[in-house]
Amino acid sequence: MSSHRSSCPAADSRPAHVVAAHPEQGWSLLCDGTIAFDDTGELRPDGHAVAPHRTTPDHLTMAA
Repeated sequence: MSSHRSSCPAADSRPAHVVAAHPEQGWSLLCDGTIAFDDTGELRPDGHAVAPHRTTPDHLTMAA
């Protein structure tokens, strides 16, 4: 369940959206207070960290 702030127009069924982007530093602030990092990790408003979701090399495809 999502905990969007009142300033966030997204409903619980939609993902949070970016309210402040800092690509030069590698992170963005989402409307629910989550900090999303470029490596796909997250820091939640309650202090919990979400590890990056890395793809293993065998799941990558090569262009021919």
